[in-house]
Amino acid sequence: MATKVRAPVVVIGAGQAGLAAGRMLQKAGLDFVILEAGDRASGSWRAYYDSLTLFSPTAYSALPDRAMPGDPDAYPRRDSVADYLEDYAAHFALPIRYGARVASVEPTNESGFVVGLENGEAIAASAVIAATGTFGSPYMPVIEGAAGFGGTVLHSAAYRRPTDFAGQRVIVVGAANSAVQIATELAALARVTLATREAIRYAPQRLLGRDVHFFFKWLGIDATNIFSDQGTPVLDDGRYRLAIAEGRPERRPMFKAMTTEGVIWANGRAEAIDAILFATGFRPDLPFLPAAAFSPDGQVRQRGGASTAIDGLYYVGQPGLTRFASGVLRGVGHDAAAAVRRIKRRLAA
Repeated sequence: MATKVRAPVVVIGAGQAGLAAGRMLQKAGLDFVILEAGDRASGSWRAYYDSLTLFSPTAYSALPDRAMPGDPDAYPRRDSVADYLEDYAAHFALPIRYGARVASVEPTNESGFVVGLENGEAIAASAVIAATGTFGSPYMPVIEGAAGFGGTVLHSAAYRRPTDFAGQRVIVVGAANSAVQIATELAALARVTLATREAIRYAPQRLLGRDVHFFFKWLGIDATNIFSDQGTPVLDDGRYRLAIAEGRPERRPMFKAMTTEGVIWANGRAEAIDAILFATGFRPDLPFLPAAAFSPDGQVRQRGGASTAIDGLYYVGQPGLTRFASGVLRGVGHDAAAAVRRIKRRLAA
């Protein structure tokens, strides 16, 4: 595979993390290219379920240097976020190559990288920012008997709308925001159980007339890295707690096994089930990186967004990099700026 192109910095992914990284590189005056496997600059947003709504309001959901349009106190829907990202890329004329799926990132002896594309092309780079997030790598827990279950099994990444399950007996597995949101909307058309290992924890969506994200910022929580935004309680304006309390959906302890027809609940009772939907989170979507980049549990080896295993490799868009909100829309701008400062020092040296 011959090297045909050189770009001092390669950004992999043109979703929210890649666009934020691109804007920071642009402001720093660095030469770079963003490689995007798809044909639009909206990452995975258009692949999310139809009703997905952000839990952070418009005012707290923007990338650097360009506000998200709309009511600052409203909660943007999936397509509004995707439209905003595409507008962001166009407004700043970010150098994005579409249809450029990365197959490999190989460190070289010259303190750089060769980034290989699936089409056989190679790009030489001095630094790489991996900004592909986690949506492409859904996590499915190992459950006894799962291989023999004859019904529908899918991850929330593949869920689209409740009408697909109308009239069915459905289990949603998970206790975080997406699990509760999906289970609640499904319960209007299907008989739904929300299966969780622990009791669901709730946090108020608004306090004293303000969204909770105002207090995250005011109290400095957003600037800490004590815990991740991915593990917070369900943000609720009251509707989800009420729905679950009324059995719409019901909540039960996690089942202990799956059978050909359904599940065996914790109390030993078997029940026939049509579909099981796992809202069990994601893992880093970085199949192009060398094995050395990862710890034994599959997490990236990093400190503050810089790889501790491969010099010149940086991350934006993964949970827990530098702060509370590293893995979500409102947090990627800070992490992108931190990565670019390091890259600028590296290139100057």
